[in-house]
Amino acid sequence: MKRFKLVICLLSLTLVLALGGNSIANDQEKYIVPGKVTLIDLGSHKCLPCRMMTPILNQLKREYENKAAIVFLDVWQDQEVAKVFGIRVIPTQVFFNEKGEEILRHEGFMDKQTIVDQLARMGVK
Repeated sequence: MKRFKLVICLLSLTLVLALGGNSIANDQEKYIVPGKVTLIDLGSHKCLPCRMMTPILNQLKREYENKAAIVFLDVWQDQEVAKVFGIRVIPTQVFFNEKGEEILRHEGFMDKQTIVDQLARMGVK
């Protein structure tokens, strides 16, 4: 059943990308918090693995307030972000350092401890 739901998420994302509208500037900077390590999670509120990450992201937002930025972008509600970030699978987590440089990209569910470990490797306490 989980595999079926993942296939549905992937097919839906493919449809979003195929039907996506106007010309889109490849501008990730407007989503990155300047001067802060930023985790951007790209997913959907309707995707099962994405929904499993929601409580994790909410908890991390509270725990890392003023230390790092935790950002969720719904690629089904805002089709532009899927193209801007070149998303193939949701959820996808993209980690940026303080300079706005992409450090790590992960596709699929990511547990809290793995995120915490990555933030620590990037200097966030």
